Amino acid sequence: MSDSDFDRFVDQYHAALDEFVRGNPAAMKKLWSRRDDVTLANPLGPPARGWKQVEAIMERAASQLSEGEPNQFERLSGHAQTDLAYIVEIERTRMKVGGSDAMSAVSLRATTIFRPEVGLWKVLHRHADPITTPRPIESIIQA
Repeated sequence: MSDSDFDRFVDQYHAALDEFVRGNPAAMKKLWSRRDDVTLANPLGPPARGWKQVEAIMERAASQLSEGEPNQFERLSGHAQTDLAYIVEIERTRMKVGGSDAMSAVSLRATTIFRPEVGLWKVLHRHADPITTPRPIESIIQA
């Protein structure tokens, strides 16, 4: 698979994230691997492993989002080889969260790992969290 294939896939992935922040997970779900080793770590709970868990977490998250504006993606790093690729980005958007009528600014630090499956790139893992600015060391302490 060529670099241009991967770049086109990342464009699809970004478009699917734009749909996701509008509350629609369908496009995103199409891009994910269905294999047992697929994982998702989002800001709403513990990591999920395996397609059934990942799909449930995605649907739960998307159900709490609406009217998201297109994301702005700041690429921090990325690399693609023939059998594995990754991107590290800051994703910024505004959306309605959790049934609120107000638009909220949301920024996520996201790392996504991809691999080819049957000639198509698929998402293997995504980790996203809201840590996009420096925090004190005490922020890691659990209450």
